[in-house]
Amino acid sequence: MPAWTALLLTGAAATLSAQPGRAPKFDDSAVERGKAAFITACSFCHGSNARGGESGPDLVRSALVIDDENGRQLSDFLKAGRPGAGMPAFDLSPNQGRDIAEYLHRLVYAAATRREYAILNIVIGDAKRGEEYFNGAGGCKACHSPSGDLRGLGAKYEPVFLQDRFVGPRRVADPRNPEANRGSPNQGKKVRVAPASGPAYSGDLIYISDFHVTLRDAQGATRTFARGPEGPKVEITDTLQAHADLLGKYTDQDIHDLTAYLVTLK
Repeated sequence: MPAWTALLLTGAAATLSAQPGRAPKFDDSAVERGKAAFITACSFCHGSNARGGESGPDLVRSALVIDDENGRQLSDFLKAGRPGAGMPAFDLSPNQGRDIAEYLHRLVYAAATRREYAILNIVIGDAKRGEEYFNGAGGCKACHSPSGDLRGLGAKYEPVFLQDRFVGPRRVADPRNPEANRGSPNQGKKVRVAPASGPAYSGDLIYISDFHVTLRDAQGATRTFARGPEGPKVEITDTLQAHADLLGKYTDQDIHDLTAYLVTLK
């Protein structure tokens, strides 16, 4: 398994945890009900263990499943389906959607924590190469500065957290620093919502589906808009897109070298 894939799964386990550093609590009854519903409705395409079948992808590593909140996004998705991709819509009750989500979340957590081990030292890269990557191929200096937003970073955070932070910036939990835990599937995303009539609103994206979009404006007010054929027009800007783009380009050596460099920023 590539290093960045393992880190994302570790981040997924942290996101599913109610408290940093502690295992999440699953409703066993809901898991069993969800498993039965999944096998009946979904296993034909995705396999009985949700790890993928002849026509359906592996759901244990699905961003939709990992980012799901209490079955909300997953239920909306199942109701709509993806007819163009060969996935039908399912007429499920809210409880059935939550049960299936609970089952899949349990599988994600199990995959992320299958092997527990002590991390002795992950600072095994070359800091000089990491600095060159930061200023060159990685493109990091376009948004970050060692003397600006990253000043003192190496003294503030543990190496494991630093590495997780730049590989999976939306889903990170640091048990030594609970205040830094801001994991959210929409972290870093800004949205502008323009209704067919009336003023447009902008702010931090809180939630979006085919049916609703919720934002938090500059005054801290939360606003939710229903989505439909007539609008509103929704424009999303992802300030963390550069990190997402790098996921397919990183080598293990790049990750280790960049970590070694960030540790020196004290």
